Amino acid sequence: MTVCLVPEVVLDQTGVHRDLAILIDPGEGIIDGVIGAVHAPGDAINLPRTALAPGFVNAHSHSFQRDLRGIVERVSHLAPEDDFWTWREAMYAAAGALDPDSIRDVALRCFAQMRRAGYTAVGEFHYVHHRPDGTPYERPNALAEAVCEAAEEAGLRIVLLLAAYERGGFGRPPDAGQRRFCDPSVGAYLDRLTALQEWAAGRPLVTVGAAPHSVRAVSEEWLARISEHCSDHDLVLHLHAGEQPREVGETLAATGLRPVALIERAGALTQRTTIVHGTHCDDAEIALLAARGATVCACPTTEANLGDGYVPARRLLGSGVPIAVGSDSNTIIDPLLEIRELEHVARRTAQRRNVLVATGDAGPAPYLLSCGWSSGAAALGLPAPVIETGAPADLIALDLDDPEIAGVADAHLAAAIALAGSAALVTRSWVAGR
Repeated sequence: MTVCLVPEVVLDQTGVHRDLAILIDPGEGIIDGVIGAVHAPGDAINLPRTALAPGFVNAHSHSFQRDLRGIVERVSHLAPEDDFWTWREAMYAAAGALDPDSIRDVALRCFAQMRRAGYTAVGEFHYVHHRPDGTPYERPNALAEAVCEAAEEAGLRIVLLLAAYERGGFGRPPDAGQRRFCDPSVGAYLDRLTALQEWAAGRPLVTVGAAPHSVRAVSEEWLARISEHCSDHDLVLHLHAGEQPREVGETLAATGLRPVALIERAGALTQRTTIVHGTHCDDAEIALLAARGATVCACPTTEANLGDGYVPARRLLGSGVPIAVGSDSNTIIDPLLEIRELEHVARRTAQRRNVLVATGDAGPAPYLLSCGWSSGAAALGLPAPVIETGAPADLIALDLDDPEIAGVADAHLAAAIALAGSAALVTRSWVAGR
């Protein structure tokens, strides 16, 4: 049965529009039409003082890391110079304690918060696969399936990015904290990837992608095989790259190449590829990303929390490399904070205002919103989040009377939401029309 929503305004990448009604088909999960509000049926759901917008896409998440909140925010006498690498040890301890029930529990709490914050889709970069000693569960994808089931219960669209993990680093076997991440061969990993695709078939909120963890964690041979599989099966491919100076240095020492150049040599840098972070990419790597049509997924609140650095957003925009955003460690879950931080970091580095402007004089808001909408969807292989007939009915309602944006005129509404708003604006959401 078609449901009709009548908001005060509709906000999408074409601007702010009044006097529209949106028809959604919960059975098909799509927008069934956009009509004039005067033609809305009598049983329409009126949404006064509400802006209806596409839901945001979270292109990179590790949902179990949500339970590190607070635990890692103190200095240890064992690690007074705390950084990503010391944080990683705490993360490994958390990963080591998970089983199918507990990973489902933390994922459900994380995904429920994402939906409340205005995310309607997530790319879950999942790398906790086996028992702590590395032996597989009876169902080899038991943990991945549990995470997907949590997303379904939360009503969140999920792309499960199944991570491949071969080793602990260049020339190093996996250590104790990494054993449960690893598969014995690339063939075994690809078998699990295929099995997960088959399991997900018929689940409308679940799709699958490949995620070789990083060039530290998989060899060039594994990366080439996985990329070939993605090409043959039309899957997206995500991997961490350029996150840490130490990672770049180790890659150079082991291979003579920086991470993005190594990914390119393996044949894995294509339009289906998203590199996560890219905080320490140099100009040559950015040129490679642009030439191959790849995407960068920035995770600004996590990169700030870990002291990683920040994505070179201005250079990426200037080179035509799309930027998606993700909540990564889920210390903070708020899509508007993520996109706004892109502009704020660009302002600090340029020492001027209104830096990330793609076209015209509209300011950075259209570009920032596109990072949270279309760039994220494209990175995950999902349809673009738009409000038009046939698009997925993945929508959010924003409170026009919230103090963050109350009194803002239509002409400035997108800018106020992107640069002054937060997840507090979101009052309800629809995913696949529900």
